[in-house]
Amino acid sequence: MKTEQLLQSATQFGSPLFVYDADKISQQYHRLTTAFSKVERLQINYAVKALSNVSILKLFHQLGAGLDTVSIQEVQLGLKAGFAPPTIIFTPNGVSLDEIEEVASLGVQINIDNLSILEQFGTKHPNVPVCIRINPHVMAGGNTNISVGHIDSKFGISIHQLPHLLRIIENTDMHINGIHMHTGSDILDIEVFLYAAEILFDTAKHFKTLDFIDFGSGFKVPYKKDDIETNVEELGIKLSKRFNQFQAEYGRPLTLAFEPGKFLVSESGYFLAKVNVVKQTTSTVFAGIDSGFNHLIRPMLYGSYHHIENISNPKGKERFYSVVGYICETDTFANNRRISEIKEGDILCFRNAGAYCFSMASNYNSRFRPAEVLWYEGKGHLIRERETFEDILRNQIEITF
Repeated sequence: MKTEQLLQSATQFGSPLFVYDADKISQQYHRLTTAFSKVERLQINYAVKALSNVSILKLFHQLGAGLDTVSIQEVQLGLKAGFAPPTIIFTPNGVSLDEIEEVASLGVQINIDNLSILEQFGTKHPNVPVCIRINPHVMAGGNTNISVGHIDSKFGISIHQLPHLLRIIENTDMHINGIHMHTGSDILDIEVFLYAAEILFDTAKHFKTLDFIDFGSGFKVPYKKDDIETNVEELGIKLSKRFNQFQAEYGRPLTLAFEPGKFLVSESGYFLAKVNVVKQTTSTVFAGIDSGFNHLIRPMLYGSYHHIENISNPKGKERFYSVVGYICETDTFANNRRISEIKEGDILCFRNAGAYCFSMASNYNSRFRPAEVLWYEGKGHLIRERETFEDILRNQIEITF
C-alpha cells in the first residue's frame, strides 16, 4: 500500500489502527493456486484463526477459498460469511466431543486428532465422514510455540499409533475421507516439508476411501528486507508431481488441500500507531506509542520481528529507537531499531500485521481494541469499529454491596 493511503486511514479512522490490503490478499491466493496449477483438484482453505474479521472471510469466499477452522465460533463466522458447510474443515485440538458433534451436525468436514475422540465419535456416528490428523514427527516451524509436528507435540495422532488407529476404524466401521498433517509455521526448508509429505503418502495407503489429502501449511513470508521465505513455486513443482504420481497409484481422484493463514494475510496488514512520547534516558531513546502488546503481542510472545517505519517522516535522517507500548510492564516492540527521526505525534507503521495480530488482541489494562480497515478497490472501508467503554462493560454484572 502507498504511504498516502496509510496516512489517510490514520487521519480518517484514528489510531491505533489495523489496515489490510485486499489486493495483496488476492495476489497471495493466486500465487498459491498458480504454483499448484498442475494439480487438477486443489483446495485452499484459509486458516480463520490468522485474521477472522467476517469481511476478510467474505473476500476469501469471493476468491473461491474454503475455510480451516479450530472452534465452533470460527465455523459460525464462516457460515455467516456465506461459506457452504462442506467447504469448511474443522480441525480442533483438545475440544469436547459435544463441540465436535455440534459442528458435524452443521455439515462441516470434521478432522480428528486423537484416538479417544476418534473412537467415541466413530462409535456414535460411523456414517459421518471424518478426516484424521496425523503427527508425522517432523520438526518444522520458526519457533517452538508454532512447531506442531514433532514427537512431543499435543497435535495429531502419532504415525507410530497407526495399528491402533486402524483397529478403531475397523471396529467402528467409520468412514475416513481425508488425511491431514501440519508440521508448523514458518517453514524454511521445503525438503523437510516434502519428507513429511512422503510420510503422509505412506500413511494414506492404509485408507481406501480418501477424497482428499491435506498438507497443512506453515509457508514462511518475509518479515524484513532480504528475508528468506518459503519457495512456494518450487514446492508447487515438486509436490504437484509427487501428488499426481501418488494419485495415479491410489486409483481414484484426490484433492490436494492446504490451509494457509499467515501466507495469505500477513503481508496485507499494517498496524498504525501514534507516538505519544519520545523519551531520552542515559542509554536509550524510547518512542512510546498509543498501543501495546494488548494490540500486537507477537514481538513479546514470540520474539517476532515487525519492520517499523515512520510514515510521517519517511525520508528523515535515521536514528536508533526502542519502540515501546503503554502497558504497565515490559512492553517492547523493537530494541535499538534504525527508524527515520521520530517526533511526538508521528505515525509509526508496523508491517506484516495481517496475521495473528488483531486476532490475538485483548483488553488488557482495560484498553479498547482498535478499529480495522480494509482497502478494497481503491477505498478504505471500516470493517470493525473501535471499541468503547460500553464494550468493556458489556458482559460485566455489577452487584450491590
